Amino acid sequence: MATAAAGALSLLWGWLWSERFWLPQNVSWADLEGPADGYGYPRGQHILSVFPLAAGIFFVRLLFERFIAKPCALHIGIEDNGPYQAQPNAILEKVFISITKYPDKKRLEGLSKQLDWNVRKIQCWFRYRRNQDKPPTLTKFCESMWRFTFYLFIFCYGIRFLWSSPWFWDIQQCWFNYPFQPLSGGLYYYYIMELAFYWSLMFSQFTDIKRKDFLIMFVHHLVTIGLISFSYINNMVRVGTLVMCLHDVSDFLLEAAKLANYAKYQRLCDTLFVIFSAVFMVTRLGIYPFWILNTTLFESWEIIGPYTSWWLLNGLLVILQVLHVIWSYLIARIALKALIRGKVSKDDRSDVESSSEEDDMTTCTKSPCDSSSSNGANQVNGHMGSSYWAEE
Repeated sequence: MATAAAGALSLLWGWLWSERFWLPQNVSWADLEGPADGYGYPRGQHILSVFPLAAGIFFVRLLFERFIAKPCALHIGIEDNGPYQAQPNAILEKVFISITKYPDKKRLEGLSKQLDWNVRKIQCWFRYRRNQDKPPTLTKFCESMWRFTFYLFIFCYGIRFLWSSPWFWDIQQCWFNYPFQPLSGGLYYYYIMELAFYWSLMFSQFTDIKRKDFLIMFVHHLVTIGLISFSYINNMVRVGTLVMCLHDVSDFLLEAAKLANYAKYQRLCDTLFVIFSAVFMVTRLGIYPFWILNTTLFESWEIIGPYTSWWLLNGLLVILQVLHVIWSYLIARIALKALIRGKVSKDDRSDVESSSEEDDMTTCTKSPCDSSSSNGANQVNGHMGSSYWAEE
């Protein structure tokens, strides 16, 4: 029995690391075990080092948010409290938990008769109660400040590294002498750091603010991790660095716009979002397809020829371009509204209530129901909900 299990495991292992899948013709794993400059050649076992590093990044993030991001948020006037608490009411709470968080007109009238409250007061109660479940602006600010700091750091590191790399200036260098391209120390750290960061996002997504696109972002992180790991194992790291840097350039601009939003710097927020939109369009709809996809699909075909993992990698990169088109449409729609209205509007994937509801909340504070304005997550500035605002 044990022998059969060991044989099956060996067969599975051989299938997972099949040279016919991973490598071009007439190249074996043994060929990539020989000496080379720098760190040798990329190897699958290098990927294992990202897990302790990802845990370390997650720990650094906790320290950063507590001792750097939070003091910064308090300094610029973001209050350390949650939304206004709805007054306790067992009947309304039961309806909220068991039936609906958005009662219709008929249900509101029935509750009004049952409680002897006016309809407006019940509407206010449900709005307050919904916002109790929203995270405070301070929490969102700290999360965005961490991501902004990392994206800015890794982008600067990537540009500095690529500036002295020959394939940055001549992209066909990605394929010359492939796969016998040595792994330098700078390239190794760039790749492993990016991969560890996305693993840390996978961990933290279960403790971060829950947004409507949780599942989409989970799949996105999974695909990103797969692409980075895949390109590392088959030594397509040169073109991989270009893809990572191209994506990082717009990510930190998005997080900067979020920070300005949470701090209620509306004009700065709108300006940063329009800049982000322009950079996103140029990089994802211009540079990526005409520079990156062109070299991975056509130039690499001419220089090294296709093989099994080549087809899979290019398929994933094409799918990524499809996602770029979808995201670009959503961003363009928001940016257009920003230019027309002079402010960035709420995105459908936001984790907060709509702007119209925010206005109603202000009205609630002047109506016969409970006083005191909410300082909840939905009251960030009355213009922009929270985010395009889920990280892309």
